Amino acid sequence: MPLFRYYPQNNDGGDKELEKKILIHSLIFSAIFIFLFWLVEIIEQSFGLSFVTFGVYPLHLKGLKGILFSPFIHSNYNHLMANSLPFFILLTALVYYYRRISYRIFFLVYIISGICVWLGGRPAWHIGASGVVYGLAAFHFVSGILRNDVRLLTVSVIVVFLYGSMFWGIFPMKPDVSWEAHLWGAVSGVLLAIYYRKYTVKRKKFEWEDEPDEEGELPPDIDSPYFQEPTLSSNPDYNSDSKNNTENQQ
Repeated sequence: MPLFRYYPQNNDGGDKELEKKILIHSLIFSAIFIFLFWLVEIIEQSFGLSFVTFGVYPLHLKGLKGILFSPFIHSNYNHLMANSLPFFILLTALVYYYRRISYRIFFLVYIISGICVWLGGRPAWHIGASGVVYGLAAFHFVSGILRNDVRLLTVSVIVVFLYGSMFWGIFPMKPDVSWEAHLWGAVSGVLLAIYYRKYTVKRKKFEWEDEPDEEGELPPDIDSPYFQEPTLSSNPDYNSDSKNNTENQQ
């Protein structure tokens, strides 16, 4: 997408306008998913329907379609509200900061988490978007640390501050919660953060980053005007939510 070939070089009005467009694009992309989540739940509740069979059912052909559809299915409004805000914030930050590779990362987290739940989850219907939420949260946190970027580290701190308690969701503490989706979502996010650690985001340096070191030399310019392909040759392993026949929700 041409819009994502832009990386800020200065503070002139044109750059600010383009940054604004990219931010709006990020917000709209995330809002579309939230709108669809709520539309599905409203239809389900209003007409007394149950879409739980569109979730993931491990190791059964009937559960394969859940790899695509399970994030759109929630057990109730409380379940949906718990997933909506973190999903919106984390996806918006992903698209805004990672730009050209953001879609790739998002859909890999989405698909990997679903596949892993289908392969290794309990025999129940796994529904909800929390597997993707865990994947995005883990990606932001690990990527921010690996890149040592002030902005991305800030996102990491916000993730830990707001969603630090999510850590406990990867353990089998509640029988009606798909901890498998949480676990595999988080694993996929960590693996993708490591795999794409070689990608750099062009940005304007802060003044203090160009200050001379003790030997009077300027620090090396680590920024690249383009994304750099990762050098790893292997792909990451593959990573959703649940409602039992008995029901498990993410």
